[in-house]
Amino acid sequence: MANRRNGTIYVGVTSDLVRRVAQHRDGGGAGFAARYGCRMLVWFEMWGSMEGAIVREKAIKAGSRRGKLALIEQGNPDWRDLGMGLV
Repeated sequence: MANRRNGTIYVGVTSDLVRRVAQHRDGGGAGFAARYGCRMLVWFEMWGSMEGAIVREKAIKAGSRRGKLALIEQGNPDWRDLGMGLV
């Protein structure tokens, strides 16, 4: 999730992407994404298991901002809001 192109980036994991995107859009919660207005889904990966998804999430979070930007730019160079068709 991001608040704008090249802005603040939030990385998280969920078992229900549609529900979680809707929560972020509504500004729900008092966490990082709500505080910084991260409401655009700009990139995601699907995993076959929650364990694998959590390992990947931790690896992305441990990486650099440059690495996160590269993932987004590679899969979504225009920073389109991929959640528009989900919610």
